[in-house]
Amino acid sequence: MPKFGFTPPHDQLHRHHHHLLLLLLSLLLSATNASPASATTTNYQRFKEAPQFYNSPACPSLDTNEMCSDQAVHVAMTLDVVYIRGSMAAILSVLQHSSCPQNILFHFIASATADRHHLRHTIFRSFPSLKFQIYPYDSSAVLGLISTSIRSALDCPLNYARNYLANLLPPCLTRVVYLDSDLILVDDIAKLSATPLGDSTVLAAPEYCNANFTSYFTPTFWSNPTLSLTFAGRKACYFNTGVMIIDLQRWRQGDYTTKIIEWMELQKRMRIYELGSLPPFLLVFAGNIAPVDHRWNQHGLGGDNYRGLCRNLHRGPVSLLHWSGKGKPWVRLDANRPCPLDALWAPYDLLQTPLALES
Repeated sequence: MPKFGFTPPHDQLHRHHHHLLLLLLSLLLSATNASPASATTTNYQRFKEAPQFYNSPACPSLDTNEMCSDQAVHVAMTLDVVYIRGSMAAILSVLQHSSCPQNILFHFIASATADRHHLRHTIFRSFPSLKFQIYPYDSSAVLGLISTSIRSALDCPLNYARNYLANLLPPCLTRVVYLDSDLILVDDIAKLSATPLGDSTVLAAPEYCNANFTSYFTPTFWSNPTLSLTFAGRKACYFNTGVMIIDLQRWRQGDYTTKIIEWMELQKRMRIYELGSLPPFLLVFAGNIAPVDHRWNQHGLGGDNYRGLCRNLHRGPVSLLHWSGKGKPWVRLDANRPCPLDALWAPYDLLQTPLALES
């Protein structure tokens, strides 16, 4: 007969198991009742609210249908959780240096599988007055056309969304400025948007004719006369597709999306280029684009595609700084190994640090 207050070992074990089961059941119930949003947003970055920017008195009034207004500056960018920190900085820089910031309309392209509700909330939280739309991009059509390149980030299907802008954006849109997410402007984007395109040119971009154009294509391409004659009669120069002004009506009329896709299909059959989404644009447009001053794309600040080493600015004035290449300023700043020019990006960083979140 056990003494009062003493519990036999087997009863202790039974009660211990009982408590464990209750605890596990409680945890399972709380996990089941948690909303999907709370389960998936815990690792999302949070951003500060940006200042409000207002039009100067001389700014024109937009048409009733703002998303189609010719008085607006239309900006297209891709949007995803991987590069959203860069996107937020780019948006802030565009607004801050514009004389008519309320006349800028943003058209964001996001993967059809992305959490567009979260992306919309993130943009709205930092820019409550921003005029923008998010368009779903079904990358299934392009997946089978992407060939591996020298850097895995270049193979992301969203990189190819610029091929389909004319199909994704409203048919009423006539002109758009396309911007990558790893850049900032320090000048009024209205000047860039107003770039003359002439009577028939489809797009405008800064050209770099001193670059080794032949290096973007393989010996297979250059040794095949049928292919290499593509550039016959064209003064083909390299241009960076991270900053472009596009006449969407002319693009649609010329069915340029199909022309780009045809080159991508050929690439899958016989490797004719090495670098992601750029070469098809060069094949279709190089030598046939409207010129833009180099100040509007001081690119390559992210270094090369292999190591992402620090680089200096090109000579001349600067209106846009572009961290194309492997090294992104927010990554280098977080690693406490910034390049000197990353200090120019930092003031546009809206990320809320853990210290700011706690205060």
